[in-house]
Amino acid sequence: MKTPELLAPAGDFSKLKFAIKYGADAVYLGGQFGLRAGAAFSEDSNELEEAVSYAHSQGKKVYVTVNIFPRNGDFKQILLHIKHLQKLGVDAVIVSDLGVLRLVRENTDLEVHISTQANVINKFTAEEYVKLGAKRIILARECSIGEIKEIADHLKNRCEIEIFVHGSMCMSYSGRCMISNYMTNREANRGECSQPCRYKYALMEEKRPFEFWPVEEDIHGTYIMNSKELCLIDHLDELTACGVTSFKIEGRMKSEYYVASVVKAYRLALDGRKLNYKKEIDKIPHRPWTTGFVFEKGAHVFTEHSNQVSPYNVAAICLGGEKILQRNPFSVGDELEILSPGENHNKTFIVTSIKNERGENVPRANKAAAPFSLETGNIILQSDEFLRKADL
Repeated sequence: MKTPELLAPAGDFSKLKFAIKYGADAVYLGGQFGLRAGAAFSEDSNELEEAVSYAHSQGKKVYVTVNIFPRNGDFKQILLHIKHLQKLGVDAVIVSDLGVLRLVRENTDLEVHISTQANVINKFTAEEYVKLGAKRIILARECSIGEIKEIADHLKNRCEIEIFVHGSMCMSYSGRCMISNYMTNREANRGECSQPCRYKYALMEEKRPFEFWPVEEDIHGTYIMNSKELCLIDHLDELTACGVTSFKIEGRMKSEYYVASVVKAYRLALDGRKLNYKKEIDKIPHRPWTTGFVFEKGAHVFTEHSNQVSPYNVAAICLGGEKILQRNPFSVGDELEILSPGENHNKTFIVTSIKNERGENVPRANKAAAPFSLETGNIILQSDEFLRKADL
């Protein structure tokens, strides 16, 4: 069986570079019509053109999201957008709306991928999208492994199958949620979700205004809509055998550290390296893991809190040689790990000296985004990151 594509999120140009350096085969990103308004690449500044050019120079593919649920007034600008994407040579567009699919098909030669927002969970819907020209279908997160296999078998290689294997999950049906609209006037289906499913909730009795009662016996209220996070790294062989051709990682709004760590772990897993992948993935900020609807029928809700547990912090981003940019404070005497592409295990070293940008020795690096110099005793690459255990 052919090894599936590893598809990584690119929330900005820097994250795109980290995704590629740490082993992604392709990246997905958004412009002005994607479902992550806070992670949109600008067309006015040529940022999108530069991102596509860089990825292609590294032999990687770029898929652009055009997957909002558009109103009538959006289509004129969407038409201009997709024509621009064709000029840039993007490898595919990801769409969720039939009107946008028609617009792309009639006005460009772009390859079309059907977004998970289209909620494809059966073989008959999948086949209709194939008839409409789709080259890939990103199945809804709500599909079980049996349903994934049945859809792939039914299509008989007429269309590629992509699934999410890692990242945040939505308590609604693959993102079709209006709670953000109601509570904050930010429309989730147009890329502005305020994540109200992560809020604290309590009960209030009609005749006792402002007297709030926790749904459970917890002084912080309850998180009745807060979901766990998806992690299928231990099941990639099973999913490959089902006919999945692309494994997708969620997280365009997440950090460079998240992108680098998760992409690296899945890259090593797909390459057959014998490692404890969960141990490395557990280091990134996350909520409790779940295998989602792929292998479980329930128990996806986590009601204790909505925070992500962060056992490690990124102390610094490496610029090459001994030069770094600090992200979180660290001191002389601290032990740091080196996260580096392709390495099976993270190397560690003890910080023996820290120099500021004037070359002066300092006991502590505590100025975010400031340049410092370290002696590590290791060869440091520009894409490496230094990790430090978080203070508990």
